[in-house]
Order: sequence, then C-alpha cells, then structure tokens
Amino acid sequence: MTAKRASRSDRAAAPKTRALAPGDLESVIALDAALEGRTRRVYFERRLAAAQRWPELHAQFAVDQDGALAGYVLGRVLTGEFGRAAPAMRLEHLGVQPALQGRGIGLALGAALESEARRRGLRELRTASLWREHGMLRYLDACGWSLGRSLVLECTLAESVIGGAAEQPVTVLGRDRPADQNDYGAPAPNDYETMARDTAEVRSLAAADLEDVARIDRRLTGRDRSDYIRFRLEEALRENTIRMSLLARKEGTCAGFLMASADYGDFGRAEPVALIDTVGIDPAFARQGIGRALLSQLFLNLRALGIERVETVVGMNNRDLICFLAAAGFHPGERIAFVKWLT
Repeated sequence: MTAKRASRSDRAAAPKTRALAPGDLESVIALDAALEGRTRRVYFERRLAAAQRWPELHAQFAVDQDGALAGYVLGRVLTGEFGRAAPAMRLEHLGVQPALQGRGIGLALGAALESEARRRGLRELRTASLWREHGMLRYLDACGWSLGRSLVLECTLAESVIGGAAEQPVTVLGRDRPADQNDYGAPAPNDYETMARDTAEVRSLAAADLEDVARIDRRLTGRDRSDYIRFRLEEALRENTIRMSLLARKEGTCAGFLMASADYGDFGRAEPVALIDTVGIDPAFARQGIGRALLSQLFLNLRALGIERVETVVGMNNRDLICFLAAAGFHPGERIAFVKWLT
C-alpha cells in the first residue's frame, strides 16, 4: 500500500475499526487484487480458516466506509518461531483501498492491532518489508516502528547445491552411516560417499514425535515450549499440503527436527516461499551433519513442490546459526525486519 503521514485532522477523526468477519472474505480478496494486480484467493482462504481454528493466535481488523470495506489488517501471534523466547504479534498483511489511502485508515488499523496485542499481554510487534516498498516503509515510520535486531536470510534453490543434482556427496565413516535395511551383516568399507540427507533417517514429523521434539527444544532453549511444539505439529498434520516439517533420527533416537511452511501471500509476496521457523539439533549429535541432512531433504521436497526460495529470520547474535545457513547458501535478502516495542 502507499502510506502517507496523517494530518492532525486525520488523527482527530480516526476511522472506526471492527473485527474482520468471515463474510468479508470476498471483499478482502477483491481489495488485495486491486492493490497487487492479481488474485490470491487461496492465501486468504487459508488465513481465514486458520483464524477460525485458532482464534487465540490471530488478530484481524477492518475499516468500512460508505458501507464497503475500506481496509484490513491481518496479524498473528508468534509463540516460538525463529527461536523467540517471548510471544509477539506479527503484522502479516495490510491493505487499504487505493482511492482512500492517506486518510488515516492504515494508521487506525495499525492502532487496532497494537491495542489487541497489549490486551493479550504482548510487548512487541514484528513485521518485514522489502526495501523497495517505499510506501510501506513510510507507513512503518509514521507508526513508530524501528529496525529489528534480526536478519532476514534467504536462499534461492537454483543457486544452492543442497538437495539437487549438483549436491556433492559427503564422506561419512562407516559407523556413522545409517543402517541399510537390506544389509544383513555383510562386510562393508569403512568410508562411504553419501548425500547429506542420507547421513540420518529423515522423515516428516508425526504426532507421536511431540515428546522427542519438545525434549530437544528444552535442551536448546532451557524452556518448556510444549504448547508451541504441539500447535506446530497439529498445524503440520492439518495443513500437510503447505507444511514441511521434518524429523531426523540417528542411532535409533531423535537427533534433530526442522519446522517450515510454504506461504503464498505474507508481506505481499508474489510467489510461494518456504519459511523455516524452527530448527533444533540435539547437542549429543552436534556437528554430525544432522542440520545439513534436514536442509537437504527440505530442499529436495521444495523442488518437487515447485517452490524456489526459502526464507528465515535469525537474531544477529546467533553466529553459529548464521554461519551454518551461510554455508548452506543463505544470504541477506531484500526484506528488512522491523519491530515496534509496546509500552
């Protein structure tokens, strides 16, 4: 959207907001199409369905003018994504009718999202924007947002050697190679050349994996985030067409996990993008290629789905993770992380 600073009279007569309702779906889709030049019906249908299933994790508001939808905002609660310790509200999408921009509608929607975040006891808002989206950048500035302390990293699968035909095999000691189910004790060489994803048994997450994943997460974070893990698993099982969450097993035990999703519209994206929100490797299996095995299988799956880009958000002080992702082909993207602290 194109955002402008509101005048004093605009702020004095702020538009009235209300909760976005299921009946607004067609109007939201039409407004978004007018802004983006294309329809993203599937994205908004999924957002509505998710908000109805988990209302405690969503906040959606609208402004009407002359009996028609003038603007809307979609927000979602971050409970554990991207290594978060405290929950936050994420501004996912904002749209205002082109003819009504500059009249304080966007400011009113942003204020409604902030008020709802405070009501839920949240102390920060998060979002991201392309550096070229000058209108959105002006809007965030006018609303008091600041640069975040995180990096938005991305990887284009076409440029990555992981999970594709160009992937180079890694050398793995015989004792570290996963057991071959067809090998009944026949002698074998000590060293093997194998793909990264073959250094561990990697498969999709299942409901029965909750305790294993929560155990690793507790060892890494020092906190019990079972509720967050449970929600992500439930979402993965419900939305198996857009969730891509994996588990790696080695030596008969859970060695690591990765939670990701494919989204088709957050922050105005034009193309499907995979978002990695949580990666956890059991410290007992550190530096044994588990993370690379998970990424290799994820990238292989993404190529099969026709998704060509992956994004994640990493705290600037998380040097180990930044180095690991950089080695896998990730680099700073064109999106900038923003934060607004609530008092």
